[in-house]
Amino acid sequence: MPYRIAATAAAIVHGAFIVFVVLGGLFALRWPRMAWLHVPAAVWGALIELAGWYCPLTRLENALLRRAGRAGYDEGFVAHYLFAVIYPHGLTRGMEFVIGVFVVAVNLTVYVRLSR
Repeated sequence: MPYRIAATAAAIVHGAFIVFVVLGGLFALRWPRMAWLHVPAAVWGALIELAGWYCPLTRLENALLRRAGRAGYDEGFVAHYLFAVIYPHGLTRGMEFVIGVFVVAVNLTVYVRLSR
């Protein structure tokens, strides 16, 4: 039971991190110092998608799920939790690239505006 709770907590933290990566620049518009936290997070999030890396939070969640006696998942967090609903046939490498470009575009737009 404790491993299942920990796996759920890891998934919640992971989801919150993804939301922060995509939308955290909006916080920087209101609180410019937030950029010091957001820029590295956004770069990391974009690199995970653009380079096709496997996020350490996904590894942690899977390890905790397996310790709890449950099956983990092979695809990434986004593919497992989000695209299973949006794209029933799964996440392709092309979709991952689009996600990475989207993250960069949203944040670049925000930071260009912030710099003005």
